[in-house]
Amino acid sequence: MAARSNNSICLGILAHVDAGKTTTAEALLYRTGAIRSLGRVDRGDAFLDTDRQEKDRGITIFSKQAVFDVAREDGSPLRVFLLDTPGHMDFSAEMERTLSILDYAILVISAQGGIQAHTETLWELLGRYRVPTFLWINKTDIARMSREELLADLRAHFGDGCVDFSPEDGELPAWTREEIASLDERALEEYLAGGETLSDGTVRRMIRRRFLFPVRFGSALKLDGIDGLLSDIARYTAPKEYPEPFAARVFKITRDERGERLTWLKITGGSLRVRETVSCGTKDGETVREKVTQLRVYSGARFESVEEAEAGTVVSAFGLSETYAGQGLGRDRGGPAPLLEPVMTYRVSLPGGTDVRAAFPKLAQLAEEDPLLRMEWDEELREIRVRIMGDVQIEVLERMIAERFGWDVRIDTGRIAYKETIAEPVLGAGHFEPLRHYAEVHLLLEPLPRGSGVVIESAAEHDALAVNWQRLILTNLAEKEHRGVLVGAPLTDVKITLIAGRAHEKHTEGGDFRQASRRAVRQALCKARNVLLEPFYAFTLEIPSNEVSRAAADLKTMSCAFDPPEALGGSFVITGRGPAVLLQDYRRTLLAYTKGKGRLSCRFDGHYPCHNTAEVVEASGYEPDRDVANPADSVFCSHGAGITVKWDKADAFMHVDSGFRLRENADETEEIEVVSRPKTRQRSLDFDERELEAIMEREFGPIRRPRYSSLPYDPTALKPPKSEPVPVTRKDHLIVDGYNVIYAWAELAEIAKESLSAARERLIDVLSNYAGFRGCDLVLVFDGYRVPGNAGEKSESGGIRIVYTKEGESADAYIEKLTREIGRSEHVRVATSDGLIQLTCLRTGVMRMSSRELEYEVRTALEQLRTIRERTHDTRMMLGDIAPEFMDVLK
Repeated sequence: MAARSNNSICLGILAHVDAGKTTTAEALLYRTGAIRSLGRVDRGDAFLDTDRQEKDRGITIFSKQAVFDVAREDGSPLRVFLLDTPGHMDFSAEMERTLSILDYAILVISAQGGIQAHTETLWELLGRYRVPTFLWINKTDIARMSREELLADLRAHFGDGCVDFSPEDGELPAWTREEIASLDERALEEYLAGGETLSDGTVRRMIRRRFLFPVRFGSALKLDGIDGLLSDIARYTAPKEYPEPFAARVFKITRDERGERLTWLKITGGSLRVRETVSCGTKDGETVREKVTQLRVYSGARFESVEEAEAGTVVSAFGLSETYAGQGLGRDRGGPAPLLEPVMTYRVSLPGGTDVRAAFPKLAQLAEEDPLLRMEWDEELREIRVRIMGDVQIEVLERMIAERFGWDVRIDTGRIAYKETIAEPVLGAGHFEPLRHYAEVHLLLEPLPRGSGVVIESAAEHDALAVNWQRLILTNLAEKEHRGVLVGAPLTDVKITLIAGRAHEKHTEGGDFRQASRRAVRQALCKARNVLLEPFYAFTLEIPSNEVSRAAADLKTMSCAFDPPEALGGSFVITGRGPAVLLQDYRRTLLAYTKGKGRLSCRFDGHYPCHNTAEVVEASGYEPDRDVANPADSVFCSHGAGITVKWDKADAFMHVDSGFRLRENADETEEIEVVSRPKTRQRSLDFDERELEAIMEREFGPIRRPRYSSLPYDPTALKPPKSEPVPVTRKDHLIVDGYNVIYAWAELAEIAKESLSAARERLIDVLSNYAGFRGCDLVLVFDGYRVPGNAGEKSESGGIRIVYTKEGESADAYIEKLTREIGRSEHVRVATSDGLIQLTCLRTGVMRMSSRELEYEVRTALEQLRTIRERTHDTRMMLGDIAPEFMDVLK
């Protein structure tokens, strides 16, 4: 694959709060001529701290971008996209999102405060994202330690790869070259063979592979050492080579002063032009195509509009509404899941009289900009909850909501964000069969290792449950955040396997399997041995030697597991893991009894079994049987009405035997061989097919049937077995409100703007393929009510019947008339989003579906067509040949 050359790098600048990060960024911009005067954080005129809250608080809250150029040794310019990230722990998520797009980073450490707890977290994140790093030791003019002591502290915490590059005569001294050579065998061979010299290429390679971390000392406020840092950036960084096909990675979503959505991304392959269409995979698993309307390259609050962004460029794009942080576009696969995660959930209290449900979509915009906020709507309590990192972020969020939406909100005291899992495999079944609906689902739930999330698979046989129904079940399972039965917390670390199910040939709708599958999950959880999980921190505790016993006792009291203390200089280091709810407030206690000498570094380490499950469950007061949004009971049909059967008795009523059994007192499953087909209850239908045919012939003329069959005549095949009744096979009838569907489907609505006739023809083509594939009798009705002199028209095209109503006759009236005549059949459906027609369907007893539901069924048919083509590789199939056109409408 061809590579695209590039003369730019993306450089991030990170630090613990108050280390002088923003001042360092100002100095870099000033010395390269990107700004004409030095700004100050304490004066509120820093070039990159543009937000009002940043100026008021004197801290960086949102990551910002600046652009400057430095000259390389050969005189060529190197363009640097500098990303200034927040230093406060509460805004670490904002910082972490930028790491996946960085080529290099500068880690700023205060010579006065030394390596802080958050500094170690930053170092660990830089290692996780494999970002080559330069170390800038700032504030050396007011340092408490000498340069040698600071360097020794760096090596004690970060390793021997920290090498002093401070001499600024243009060449590294002999002792520095020797230190560098000792870090790598190839470098050592070059050093010995070349007369104790090292090439710049070797140094660049070692930095890029994170063997070497150049260290510079100075004072950004006084511009001391900044030129040397810039020299290292120009000399020892190397722009990447990017592939030719387009690729990009999204790292941030914001809104400009007019409220328009900006997608911040780095181009990681090819280029991106204005008015170019980009395919975006949404969080729901769908793919949408959106057009880029504008590209901007920001530097502080200023920006330059560009027509094209080359690989390596960091830009903000307008026109993309489905993007999210961490997403990959084009050939880019996206960034890894974030390591940092808030562990507390808070309730958002809106002003009196505010429609809470209507306010939720607006507040959800903030979660786009900071995904770790996790805005959640609690349907049962009808309240909004949010996940937040800390107290400072709460204050910032409250002010942001007031400025953007004018609401004086209050965020109450937080509670820990628990999760739930299961300890052993369990079977679950759900049945949903109110009148004229039918679905049954059998699932196997198994525990997974910590951090696995929820994995959903299918092991059901295709001949027992069609592929399209299986896919629908898996989709319904994946789109819901399942709740446990202990405290109603989200389910995690569970594998859900579809093992069996059943659909009715005529009665099953898509929503039936949604109900059955979710009831099956819930029933399994009610039968399972459940485990409550709480968030844990992995911690590093640096403690003076005289306080080790006190610290160890505290950690045991907090249910922490830790390794024996290790000596580090004049102190000891303890590493371990413990409950976040107890460790999050321990830092204040630590500083008090160590007189400021102790340091605690914590990072989120996943969810583990709760240390006080009984207390938490009792305090929550959660009653799973009263959770109406997550029912575990099944619904069966009896004497024409639906009856509810409690979850603990429902297994005896199920229609399908899944063929799975669980060994008692074991953590494994055993599949029992199915000797014969599972027995199911069959019901005979007593509808008069001739009456229905007479109506259809009157409306559309004689029904043409093939005169000959391609199969040999076998009279015995027509005789049903005497052992059990066989249901009457009936053909499905679908009536479609044409214009309503056209304006409900986005692609057809776009075509209709140019030509309504073209939209009609495209809809006819799509529904012809759908009807042929599903084998249904389809009537497509177009409204001719307002067309003067229109006598109406009925025709047949592509296997479907098309009706244009006459002048003075609306589509509503025609559909109502047709449904009244054939409404006694259980196999008639009407597709429309028109409320009046749906009400008519309700009165006549026929099934109804929205235009969007029809679109979903058509999408499902498309997936089946794709599967058939992949399995058969038969390019002569008629449906397969038409599928690309089908795809154009719905992609």
